[in-house]
Amino acid sequence: MLLKPLQYWKHRLTRRGPVRLAMTLLVRNEIDIIEDNIRFHAAQGVDCFAVMDNGSTDGTRELLEALKSEFDLHVIDQPAQNYQQALWMTQLADYARTKLKADLVISNDADEFWLPAEGTTLKDHLRSDDSVVTVHRRNMVLTEECLQPDYHYTDAGYAVKNPILYNSQTQISDNAVSMLLVKISPKTIVNPHGLIKMKGGNHRAKHGWRWVNAREESEITVYHYPIRNYEQFEANIINRLRLLRDTNARMGDHYRRWVNCYKEGRLKEEFSKFILSTSDLDTTNKIGITEPYAKAGALIKRSIK
Repeated sequence: MLLKPLQYWKHRLTRRGPVRLAMTLLVRNEIDIIEDNIRFHAAQGVDCFAVMDNGSTDGTRELLEALKSEFDLHVIDQPAQNYQQALWMTQLADYARTKLKADLVISNDADEFWLPAEGTTLKDHLRSDDSVVTVHRRNMVLTEECLQPDYHYTDAGYAVKNPILYNSQTQISDNAVSMLLVKISPKTIVNPHGLIKMKGGNHRAKHGWRWVNAREESEITVYHYPIRNYEQFEANIINRLRLLRDTNARMGDHYRRWVNCYKEGRLKEEFSKFILSTSDLDTTNKIGITEPYAKAGALIKRSIK
């Protein structure tokens, strides 16, 4: 354990030049969004990418291979089906340290877009000696437009502002809950030099130097598009059902809820609860649960053209 803090200090004392920022992703069947994610973050200052593909069957793996000719992108195949997210993301961070020579690593998901303050890049808010940087994350909300055939997830124009604090049991079992409005955990940017391990969901990290200079960064916000249309939602839950057959699998309460909905034939009913009508939005905006926010989608569109 002592070697990790020493590793951090050796890097801090010997590094030269501008911050090299890497992004790591663990993906499976993300054909609709993975290219957008990489293009967007390259435009926001990410230098290189390490993507672990966990047995995609929808063309994601082939698309990643094609993107290697355009970006500093490394693809690692992980065929195991026992869903060791924390372990695999820790391994990816180590890969970014040793192979990509990264100073800092954003541990990301394909449906998350990291927006810096207007007129800046991600690097403008990071320091090479950071250990763990925690940033706020917000869900994007579905409206009735998502039912139109030409809808794209970047058309989402509302974000959760003040989430509803349902307790864990309510999130699993209460049929009235709209899960896009719940409180979600933050995300982290880590210094791979001194990193001990990433924790589940990439919401936290154990670091040998965290106690000295871990911090929060308010000028970076993660915008989350977890549900983009019904077909994508159903495919995701079928995959989660498969993963949860492993009784040791660690997964959020929302996925357990949705797997139960699928088993009971209620997944379309559950999807309908995500969609806020105009009158719903009038209420949620009025009481501060949601707010208009089209900037994230506009920036993504600009980056992927």
